Amino acid sequence: MCRYMPESRRGIVHWLLGGGLAASVASFLYPVLRFMMPPEVPEAAVNEVAAGKVTDFLPDSGKIIKFGSRPVLLVRVSETEWRAFSAICTHLNCTVQYQQARHQIWCACHNGLYDLNGKVVSGPPPRPLDSYDVHVRGEEVFVTRRA
Repeated sequence: MCRYMPESRRGIVHWLLGGGLAASVASFLYPVLRFMMPPEVPEAAVNEVAAGKVTDFLPDSGKIIKFGSRPVLLVRVSETEWRAFSAICTHLNCTVQYQQARHQIWCACHNGLYDLNGKVVSGPPPRPLDSYDVHVRGEEVFVTRRA
């Protein structure tokens, strides 16, 4: 059947089939590449956030709050003492949490431990957690970026 097809028609068919195959491959690869390389979204410049009311936090407890697009761990150590740290582990960017029983900050990914000053106690984290300032104004708790 193809023996009798003139050369120009055969070239057109090959071109159409090749173009269709290339378009199909591109239509599958484009979304994958867009997913793997998301566009950079500039972070809003946040220097202070309201974390809540003083009564929302019990002594010797911790809570993760949003600081712009990043999580921050706010710990109420006692009635009057507050601490805030980046909630992102310095080892593999996992989210840390406050362990009330140990009075330490714990990363579940590789069992990294930090003390209440943000310093590494044990595990693989290479450096301390970034710290933030905490201010209580009236009944509101505010977390601010350190200068």
